[in-house]
Amino acid sequence: MVSDVSKSNPKLTLVPLIALIFYEVSGGPFGIEDSIRAGGGPLLSILGFLIFPLIWSIPEALVTAELATSFPDNGGYVIWISSAFGPFWGFQEGFWKWFSGVMDNALYPVLFLDYLKHSLPIFDQMIARIPALLVITILLTYLNYRGLHVVGFSAILLAVFSLFPFLIMAVLAIPKIRPSRWLIVDFKVVDVRGYFNSMFWNLNYWDKASTLAGEIENPSKTFPKALLGAVVLVVSSYLVPLLAGTGALRSEPSEWADGYFAEVGMSIGGFWLKLWIQVAAAMSNLGLFEAEMTSDAFQLLGMSKMGFLPAVFGSRSKYGTPTISILFSATGVIFLSWMTFLEIVELLNYLYAFGMLLELSAFIALRLKRPDLHRPYKVPLQTFGAAMMCLPSALLLIFVICLATWRTFFVSAAIVAVGFILYPLLVQARNRKWLAFEAELSSSFLSNGCLQSHSVLSELDDPEILEEDSVELLSTSKMKSGEE
Repeated sequence: MVSDVSKSNPKLTLVPLIALIFYEVSGGPFGIEDSIRAGGGPLLSILGFLIFPLIWSIPEALVTAELATSFPDNGGYVIWISSAFGPFWGFQEGFWKWFSGVMDNALYPVLFLDYLKHSLPIFDQMIARIPALLVITILLTYLNYRGLHVVGFSAILLAVFSLFPFLIMAVLAIPKIRPSRWLIVDFKVVDVRGYFNSMFWNLNYWDKASTLAGEIENPSKTFPKALLGAVVLVVSSYLVPLLAGTGALRSEPSEWADGYFAEVGMSIGGFWLKLWIQVAAAMSNLGLFEAEMTSDAFQLLGMSKMGFLPAVFGSRSKYGTPTISILFSATGVIFLSWMTFLEIVELLNYLYAFGMLLELSAFIALRLKRPDLHRPYKVPLQTFGAAMMCLPSALLLIFVICLATWRTFFVSAAIVAVGFILYPLLVQARNRKWLAFEAELSSSFLSNGCLQSHSVLSELDDPEILEEDSVELLSTSKMKSGEE
């Protein structure tokens, strides 16, 4: 029987889900300034935000829509990979994506203080900065604890507040725009690594909301609509301020660094617009933090329900939120916040790229292995066409991996090694009953038809269990009565 907590937990509807996806991917134009500096001018940045969504964002969103609606449970991509390639790779996918998500989340309290320190210089000193980081993380973690409906409603308000000043800036900029300024590019100063890392970071994480699929009202219809709405919102939130700012002002590419949109607002609208953009930037980072932590925590909850993690990660508060999973993700954020912005971006991009290659592979593998899988939403392409759709995205991922520094390579290799070691340790902990795992799935989880009645890690001492049959993920069609 479904628990009272599960029954009373409000489900996410379309508009809050669009807001959450928006913040998981973007949060507004804050941070795209580096793409102009690294691209040697506006032209490559504008082209990037026109072309990259076609070869990356839209294909990733389509893949996510098909797989998330086929397996509408918390855990998202962990379920997809487990279905296609087995539990070992499913666990690795979950570990990589959770780690990259926590690293991404460690950026936002830091960026929040970076915007505030322009008006309050005390936050540039460690004696005030460290306590402020801890207080911000604790307060935002508590907001996550209070429930998805609170997070979703907050995301809507933050999105409106953060994007409105750029809409005003764009309107005020119209008389000053000179289209010829959009064509400026200096190839001598182009930073290829910085440009591609900036583009990739600003346009990824479309799959993160899949970890909330079990918390969405009518996911087969709501999820594809939300992804479509979020794609339009994200691309517009980048291109409109970019075209307005670069078209209205004549400035050197080197001037475009984090926070420069505030100076653009000052030149176009005055001090009041600059202040609004600064406050909006700071508040946007709070929305980014909330959305990322929500996805990371519910991913751990989903992995617990599948049997990948101890049962404690699946425990819920009276608000329906995964308490231990939230605290675990918050602890990771605190420990990673000492790294620099560029170090975090490159490293999380590297891990994320590996995870996305697995997801694209699982998408094609499931088309071949499970053609009968019930797909409430299906990308309107045959398998060959779907593979061709994924090819440019896969090549981009490989290119991003090749751009990484040796330091990123070695750190990522260490993280991957930890995942390889952690999996068999958890299998032993389960088999020897060192830790409590969910031996049987709850009826609410089974009713969605995602997993068989035993959890994924059960009976893994038998090598044959590692084959596909041990982790076969069923379609979302109703299970026949009496079926195991």
